[in-house]
Order: sequence, then structure tokens, then C-alpha cells
Amino acid sequence: MPDTMNYDYPHDATPEAIWAILREVAEGQKENRMQMQDTDRRLKETDKLVKETARQMKLTDEQFGKLNNRFGELAEHLVAPNIMEKFNALGFAFVEVSPNKKITDAAGNRVAEIDILLESDDTVMAVEVKAKPSEKDVGEHIKRMEVLRLRADARQDRRSFQGAVAGAIMSRELRNFIIQNGFYAIEQAGDTVRINIPKGFKPRTW
Repeated sequence: MPDTMNYDYPHDATPEAIWAILREVAEGQKENRMQMQDTDRRLKETDKLVKETARQMKLTDEQFGKLNNRFGELAEHLVAPNIMEKFNALGFAFVEVSPNKKITDAAGNRVAEIDILLESDDTVMAVEVKAKPSEKDVGEHIKRMEVLRLRADARQDRRSFQGAVAGAIMSRELRNFIIQNGFYAIEQAGDTVRINIPKGFKPRTW
């Protein structure tokens, strides 16, 4: 009881005055306890809110991921039907188009999957399709191209390997990033797609 023991009571204080002082101290202690309890309650509520927010964010991310996959599947159906003729109009001579092409190693284990693979006698074009591609997707496609090259070398396939990234939603910054990394940038244009080839563009070859 430090508040009462250290209180400097007047020597001539009456019992009533001392009791009044004690009541004041007690009220102060009660108020302090209530404030501490209220603070503790608020902290617990805040912690609960933070945890609930984190849970909701995780759920939203999972739902967005599933939704993005569905958009990606839809985008593949929009890109695949006429992508070969689009590239051939640029001077390629592709004769085969394969959606969801699985690349396996010598043991038959899957090492990569290509959304759309275009092939001719001398060139292979690997197209990655996303609803809204990101820089991370571009980086992953570079790794995918490296895997393709290694598997081709193992099979004595000397064809040239090139890549493209297609997206239904694509910012100018991302388009530039795709092109800077040597990929063709394919964008939605109405009910079809267009291949963006800026002046001086040189596709990267693997």
C-alpha cells in the first residue's frame, strides 16, 4: 500500500479528513486498475483484430490465386487459337502448336510445363500465359527457357529457342520489362491478341 504509507498527512488532520484522503487514494487506485484493465482489453482486441486481418488476407490471397489461375486458363484459350498465325505473319514458319506442353527429363520426370509451345524445323517458341503477368513470372520463364535448352541439348536438338509472355492485363512498365529480357510481349486486343515488337527489338535466343 505505497500510496497510503507515503502520504504526508497533516498532523492536525481529523479522522474524517484522513478517511477522505484514503478514499481519494483508493479511488485513484481503482481508476488506475480500470485503465490498466481497459488497456489490456484493447490490446487483446487489437491482437485478435490483427490475427483476424491476417487470416482474411491469407484467405483473399488463396482466392485470388485460384481466380488468377482460372483467368490464366481462359487467357490460354484466347491466345492459343491464332498465336501460330500471328507469329508466322512475322516471318516464322511454325507448323505445330501444343498447349500445356510438359517437358520431362530422361527418367520421365516432369521438369517444366509450357503454356503454349510453337515448333518449326529450326525454331521453338515457348509462350507463358498469365492473366496479369509480373516481373516474377518473367524471371520464372527465363529459368524455364534454360531448362528447355538443357533438355534440347540432351536430345541433340539444335533448334533455336525463343520465348514470349502473354497477358490479358499488362502495364507499360511490365511490357518494357518483358521486352528488355528478350521476350516477345503478347497482349489482348479485342477478341484476339497482338505481338508488340518495338523498333530495334532483338529476341533472346537460348
